[in-house]
Amino acid sequence: MARNNYTKPKQNGILPSETVAAEKSTEKTAAKRPQRNRRGGGEKKTGKIRIASLGGLHEVGKNMTMIEYGDDIIVVDCGIAFPDEDMLGVDLVIPDITYLEKNQEKIRGILLTHGHEDHIGSLPYVLRSINPDIYGTALTLGIVEKKLSEHSLPHTPKLHTVQAGDKVTLGKLSAEFVRVNHSIADACAIAIRTPLGVLFHTGDFKLDLTPIDGKMMDLTRIGEIGNEGVLLLMGESTNAERPGYTPSERTVGRSLSDIFLKNPDKRLVIATFSSNVHRVQQIISLSAQNGRKVAVLGRSMINIIAAASALGYMTVPDGVLIDIKDIKRYPESQVTLVTTGSQGEPMSALYRLAFGDNDRVTLGQKDLVVISASAIPGNEKSVGKIINALIANGVSVMHDPETDVHVSGHACREELKLMHALTRPKYFMPIHGELRHLDAHRKIAREMGMPDENIFVSDIGKVLEIDKKGARFAGTVPSGKVLVDGFGVGDVGSIVLRDRKHLSQDGLIVVVAAVDLDARLLSSGPDIISRGFVYVRESEELMDAAREIALDAINKCLDSGRTDWMEIKTTVKDALGKYLYQKTHRKPMILPVIMDV
Repeated sequence: MARNNYTKPKQNGILPSETVAAEKSTEKTAAKRPQRNRRGGGEKKTGKIRIASLGGLHEVGKNMTMIEYGDDIIVVDCGIAFPDEDMLGVDLVIPDITYLEKNQEKIRGILLTHGHEDHIGSLPYVLRSINPDIYGTALTLGIVEKKLSEHSLPHTPKLHTVQAGDKVTLGKLSAEFVRVNHSIADACAIAIRTPLGVLFHTGDFKLDLTPIDGKMMDLTRIGEIGNEGVLLLMGESTNAERPGYTPSERTVGRSLSDIFLKNPDKRLVIATFSSNVHRVQQIISLSAQNGRKVAVLGRSMINIIAAASALGYMTVPDGVLIDIKDIKRYPESQVTLVTTGSQGEPMSALYRLAFGDNDRVTLGQKDLVVISASAIPGNEKSVGKIINALIANGVSVMHDPETDVHVSGHACREELKLMHALTRPKYFMPIHGELRHLDAHRKIAREMGMPDENIFVSDIGKVLEIDKKGARFAGTVPSGKVLVDGFGVGDVGSIVLRDRKHLSQDGLIVVVAAVDLDARLLSSGPDIISRGFVYVRESEELMDAAREIALDAINKCLDSGRTDWMEIKTTVKDALGKYLYQKTHRKPMILPVIMDV
């Protein structure tokens, strides 16, 4: 494997010089052209656009959208999802990129809306087989760079830093990055210009009128793009069921400030998303104001704070950050711990603290844990498990929604309506969410006056085709879930998961025997080994009977002249399985090991 050498994201957010020059030339030429009618009137519209989501539909996470026009493909986002409860042993879930691998010569770039794992997490795996240019804002690529440095790739990733307002040319397509607010800095929507019209991808967004960094969503530019004419709006749907507006991030700051003031005698342990730079900045600033030192737990939190500080997205007062090994030098009331694990992830920093598995920190009655995040659907039990463990150790716990220690980064219904009003799209495809979220967003589009025939609730791999005649679903591309388990990518499939589930539910029985096939005699055994089925010492009678059943099955095969290995194994499995189910109503996995001596 070649060693990775990355093009570092530039802090000033400027595109490579040749791209900037080309864009300036294009803008000057465009300025001289006469204005055309809205939706591109007078322009010859040819060809067809094909849009397919490779992830992010009927699920939370794994966001990835492919847009194809002729010989040009661009991809928006490249995220991961976390495994379901039935994906035993699986670490991550990534999109199936078979179609992109087969058409990699057409890929003009991967465009990243922001730096959350569900939008960038698959890059280290996707870049093993394809190597397109990657475009994103400075913080986004700073996080990506650190992530990629932990993986060995066969080629050097090509990272291009952009900032809100920049435009890049990608074959016959072009993309403009538009500032939006989200729970991570440097988030953008993307306007994709095609010969048939503009496609507007919102990314994840919310309307925050008082953002921490003072940079509000660029409503003016979105409105201008709407006036230009939006052919298709692809809008995020995560909070489409929630009425009203999403509160500002500053709401959390006020709540956290109250917690600091009301708990001066406690050590504060605050768990949040590592990528929520503004939240972490508020925690550090409040700690400094209250005379506290801050120690950071969790590799991802440490990495993102380092990247955000280096790029100017965070300001850490001198002497406030301390190493975790130095916390015993200070009274507990003068320390704040910022940690990962707000989703209850096993082996995360908060999980280890809750279950006493951290050799430097032990939590007790002098600690207050604040979980400054809401549980992602499916993680509620894991979060509850951690809260119960903390309370059992005498730790005080505060979590959303009992206090305002978290606000969403996603738009609620009124903000989604605003996006529709500004863009005024001809067609609409809801993205990013389970079916209930997509359907709720469809209803919003109806309320905004869009006819049903122009709304397309899609599914992973389903192709939406748009040409001068209209829009329609037209076939599919290969898609699905690729499971990552340790170093293995895609080597765990449905059969392996079925076996793991079988083992977890009913256990394993191994039958070991040695036979002389030439003499048709049993040389030794059979021995029965049980794991996860019954406690052998208390089930000796059952195990002895199982051994006799296996012995009879092997001898019947040998006596009748049946010496095929598979036939002997199948006979043993059938006979033993029938007996064990009759006695226990369980179906353990039965693995015969027959050796020829």
